[in-house]
Amino acid sequence: MNTQLDREYVAQLSKCSPVYQEMMAERTQIDEHKWLESEKIGRDIGFEKALLSWVRHHKHQWLRYRRIKPTGND
Repeated sequence: MNTQLDREYVAQLSKCSPVYQEMMAERTQIDEHKWLESEKIGRDIGFEKALLSWVRHHKHQWLRYRRIKPTGND
């Protein structure tokens, strides 16, 4: 996998993967949580702290929402 074409092919495959899409959706939620919590205290809380806080306080509800949410391109 040394060529640019190979790297682009793998990148396209990963973007089509449901696992990758779910991971990126979760990452977006964590980033938003990080921003909100950082704004509350007036400084950057860092990704690790935001991740732990989001998992502890929001992940379960978010996963439940994701399971109920209709799938497909509406």
